[in-house]
Amino acid sequence: MGGSAPRRDHHLPAETTSFVDRRGELTQGRELLARARLVTLTGPGGVGKTRLAARIAARVRRAFPDGVRCVHLSGLHDPALVPLAAADALGLHDRSAQPPLAALVEQVRDRRLLLVVDNCEHLAGACAQLAAALLHGTEGVRILATSRHRLGLTEEHLLEVRPLPVPDPDGDLSAAQGYPALTLFADRAAAVVPGFRLTPANRASVARLCHRLDGLPLAIELAAVRMRVLDVDQLLDRLDDRYRFLTTGSPAALPRHQTLRAAVAWSHDLCTLPEQTVWARLSVLAGSFDLETAEAVCADTAPDGGTRPPEGAGQLLALPPDAPPELPGRPTDGPGVPGWSTDGPGVPGWSTDRRALPGWSTAGPGVPVRSTDGPGAPGWSTDVPALPGRPNAVPGVPGWSTDGRALPGWSTAGPGVPVRSTDGPALPGRPNAVPGVPGWSTDGPALPGQPNAGPGVPARPNAGPGVPVRPTDGPGAPARPAAAPAGALTLLPPPGLRRDDVLEAVAGLVDKSVLCRETGPGGVRYRLLDTLRQYGLEQLRRDTGQEEAARRRQRDWMARRAEQYERGWFGPGQPETAALLRADQDNLRAALDFSLTAPGEALAGLRLAGTLWFHWHACGASREGLYWLDRALAAAPAPTRERARGLWVAGLLAAATRDFPRGRRHAADALALAHALGDTAEAAHAEYVIGVIRLFGDDLPGALRHFEATVARGPVPGQHLSLVGLDQVELACALGFLGEAERAVEVCEQALRLCERHGEQWVRSYVLRMLALAHTVLGDWPRAQRHAREALRLKLAVHDVIGIALTLDLLASIAARHGTSEDAALLLGGADRVWADIDTGRWGSHTLNSERRDSEERAVLALGREVFERFHRRGGALGLRELAGHALQEPGRPPGAEAAGPPPDEDTTVPLTRRETEVARLVAEGLANQQIADRLVIARRTAEGHVERILGKLGFSNRSQIAAWMTAQR
Repeated sequence: MGGSAPRRDHHLPAETTSFVDRRGELTQGRELLARARLVTLTGPGGVGKTRLAARIAARVRRAFPDGVRCVHLSGLHDPALVPLAAADALGLHDRSAQPPLAALVEQVRDRRLLLVVDNCEHLAGACAQLAAALLHGTEGVRILATSRHRLGLTEEHLLEVRPLPVPDPDGDLSAAQGYPALTLFADRAAAVVPGFRLTPANRASVARLCHRLDGLPLAIELAAVRMRVLDVDQLLDRLDDRYRFLTTGSPAALPRHQTLRAAVAWSHDLCTLPEQTVWARLSVLAGSFDLETAEAVCADTAPDGGTRPPEGAGQLLALPPDAPPELPGRPTDGPGVPGWSTDGPGVPGWSTDRRALPGWSTAGPGVPVRSTDGPGAPGWSTDVPALPGRPNAVPGVPGWSTDGRALPGWSTAGPGVPVRSTDGPALPGRPNAVPGVPGWSTDGPALPGQPNAGPGVPARPNAGPGVPVRPTDGPGAPARPAAAPAGALTLLPPPGLRRDDVLEAVAGLVDKSVLCRETGPGGVRYRLLDTLRQYGLEQLRRDTGQEEAARRRQRDWMARRAEQYERGWFGPGQPETAALLRADQDNLRAALDFSLTAPGEALAGLRLAGTLWFHWHACGASREGLYWLDRALAAAPAPTRERARGLWVAGLLAAATRDFPRGRRHAADALALAHALGDTAEAAHAEYVIGVIRLFGDDLPGALRHFEATVARGPVPGQHLSLVGLDQVELACALGFLGEAERAVEVCEQALRLCERHGEQWVRSYVLRMLALAHTVLGDWPRAQRHAREALRLKLAVHDVIGIALTLDLLASIAARHGTSEDAALLLGGADRVWADIDTGRWGSHTLNSERRDSEERAVLALGREVFERFHRRGGALGLRELAGHALQEPGRPPGAEAAGPPPDEDTTVPLTRRETEVARLVAEGLANQQIADRLVIARRTAEGHVERILGKLGFSNRSQIAAWMTAQR
């Protein structure tokens, strides 16, 4: 049993933004691929290697009859999984016991295809091994890789991807539109400022900005999004400031690396504190994610609404580019040391409205004001008292400009705060009171008598839990969450980030182009570009314990989600569940890796790996599941329920790879441990595995006795209904093999009733196939064909590739005996093509291979070898959708008439109305009639009427057929 492979798009990614002209590199890439089998695009991060590789691959795809596939490695960090990721991208479903890389090479040995391997730099060794094996073991496979560094193989040809050309800002700009860097900026700016274009008035500034960014596409895009609030000249001024600040560090850093880091850090600075926090915490997510995942990982409140226990002294909001030096008079910057109150808001010494200790006003922590009464009391001006030499240092008061900027020689640090710009007179003891200027540390030296001063602000010891706060929220100034000043560690008082805060932060990060928004299973998903993820991870690691806390939250969320999916697996919505698990694949891997590498987390890792049994087994991931379970079982040897489950799941997956001795050993150990623990459910699961190994190990009498006993016993408390149904399927299989077809039909009908009560599809598809087999033994060919076709529809719905191959073999056999020989030849050709992605030898099974030979001999006898070969080749050339369309045709339809399929832009020839198409789509999602009515805001009776009309138009008898049909239309 098992082998579904929910579709994940490993073809070339769709472009969501315009591609800036790189005609020279495109031509070079095509020429290199024409004469070399390994071409690596190299260049710094953010230069556009991935987009260029996709464009090159699209240009040459016609030269590769077996297609172009892409392996995305940015979310993968385990070298051992690289061959499995490549096999997954190629749609291969190997179930042999040989090493994954050897199996991959064997399956593609005779194919002509292009494999794009993206983001190799962090897995360079494993990628080099993959490339070497494919180059030496095949003749028609070519590889296009992207990496910041070469892979180091002698066969490798390099194409350096350079930044976009930029004109001299002070030169002739009359032909500025001909420069890709300027075109890119104008295109991205127009997306946020409709109508923006290059003009004689702004060309020089845009050229200077692009020149400052070294023509790096990612840096240009991050800058262009700021056009929402700034013009080009303001962008340039602010970027220059940030660039000077960042590049005062290591002079050994490469200029382009400094440029990109400056652009990324500047984007980080312009985010609010919650956005910076969410950016940092999201960096632990390896792949794409949905909003629920972001909330679970980033919020300081648990998914059930409760507050999480504190991970440290406060809630991290923003982190400095570099750790600040220890300042005189400030031995440490954390709460609980001399000079700091150990209390936060809501405890003695801190009022709930942020009012300071006696003698301090509510103007804001760290702001010295004269009276405890506030503005309007004796001794107050209309706002705050004047500072020496500044009679009215408040916005809206004479001597202060209306935009909050101080008098000449004063900076914009905040109303009422004396700080010095580089062109004004120095304050006593502070020659240059500006961050990033000589004489000012990154944390801000204290004023005389102010041991805990922040940047330009006399800070009070009790200004907050461990934070010197800038007084941007004084009287007359609107409070807003601001980014931390450079070099300041900023913490948010408990309860920290709420789930609503995470939603707002995600929206802000999408708006700032930090997060990419994409459509995926279940709706909208998000993704951090690899460069931005690495920057966020750097920030997260600056505070001890924050990365581990975020990774633990991510693991716990993945575990809760896996448990939820397991509970609902035997029911409607299986295709959607499988697709969601595939979308979360990289994050599941990250959760498992954290559990098996962090001290004390191994049992949680074993629990997660065991909970995912249905994903490993039913969704075509048996090799990877076995990899994780082997690691987890070795890391958690204690006799626990988790170990009992892990053992039988490992046994099941080992049996799926035909390693019966290993599978039998694991299953026996699981059964013994479950009995010792008194766990009847895990014992029943282990017994199922033992029976399957007997069945497929050709011990048919033993398998029959085994499954007769388990089916007669019935379900035990806690046993998963999928395995209850599979007990019945295996019993029917044993009966069929032993010639007891009528008893097999009875068992299948009992299993069908169980599946239909729960709206289940995966087990039901196997029941229907067994019914078809039983009816072939009984000679009832029409009924056998009807059941086999319905089984195929369901297997298409859950994309069970192994089940599709088995059922195509069965349909070919039925056609050879009671149909047309042309159909039999075409279906055999299609089945052989599907089996090529699994095992061309059909696992060496005597039963499967003898059935195939018999079908071929019958068809050749009727058609002759030449005609047979022609139809066989036609079947092998059909795509899965076209092949299924042929297999599901009504009797009497001319063979091959549908082979061309409908034009790609046509939905269907069936006359469903727009509303009926909507309803059919919701049926395919697993929704019941009442749920459809709620979704479309119609009456339940109306929804029922739509479903009945759809069944009538399509000639179907149940909702599962509608779901399969809708899946085939996509």
